[in-house]
Amino acid sequence: MKTDYLVKATTYDGKVRAYAATSTNLVEEARRRQDTWATASAALGRTLTITAMMGAMLKGNDSIMVKVEGNGPIGAIIADGNAKGHVRGYVLHPHVHFDLNEKGKLDVARAVGTEGRISVIKDLGLRDYFTGETPIVSGEISEDFTYYFATSEQIPSSVGAGVLVNPDHSILAAGGFLVQVMPGAQEDTIDKLERQIKEFPAISSLIREGYTPEQILERLFGEEKINFLETLPIEFRCKCSKERIANAIVALGNEEIQAMIDEDHGAEASCHFCNEKYYFTEEELEQLKR
Repeated sequence: MKTDYLVKATTYDGKVRAYAATSTNLVEEARRRQDTWATASAALGRTLTITAMMGAMLKGNDSIMVKVEGNGPIGAIIADGNAKGHVRGYVLHPHVHFDLNEKGKLDVARAVGTEGRISVIKDLGLRDYFTGETPIVSGEISEDFTYYFATSEQIPSSVGAGVLVNPDHSILAAGGFLVQVMPGAQEDTIDKLERQIKEFPAISSLIREGYTPEQILERLFGEEKINFLETLPIEFRCKCSKERIANAIVALGNEEIQAMIDEDHGAEASCHFCNEKYYFTEEELEQLKR
């Protein structure tokens, strides 16, 4: 099984910054843990892929949380990532699937909804978090993040993410690209870039054909010289642990903990992101009382 990874690059003499990623395994791991149906998998997978690329823009221990809150039946999509390529996420209602839309593709917009908002919270190790919020413009995820970058971060961008799902609901191919125009770019550069992106085939189809992230950018930028800066492995990795869950139980207070002992003779908790279950015996709960 090939390892998922992303590449960072610049082109057009440094005036354009680009990322491309293969995320098939990452999205499959999320699907398996969340038991998402096909349309929900596509929505979650696109969000995870974009979150991975946004995480790659960070440094050190910085992290990012993304929320897509539309008025569709899957409810909120929540994902977080960091500069190390670790990503996790979940969707509120995973058992959502529809017939293909008129373009013959998974109807992500119907699942997500066409009204709502995207929120991005960055923890850059400072006292205050950076928070950006924009409305959902299509529900297709990629277009919504393209609008987010242009409006909230004031960076002209193009975001593309795609997921192909097998008949058994497992993930066949997933990946994405993110292209940003830096200050000082010439108008003819922007015009050429817009044409290249408009004519670009579906990203998930290229990944199914075996394209690497490097080849995706080479196909996108054509004859233009690309300066590849870094390669970063990406994976689904959760931050949960029994210790973290224990700290959350402690925060409930002694009265609540005693009720768990008396009524349930123990406790069971599961992580929203990875669905890992943690069990606490009566003795362990007794030790958590302060």
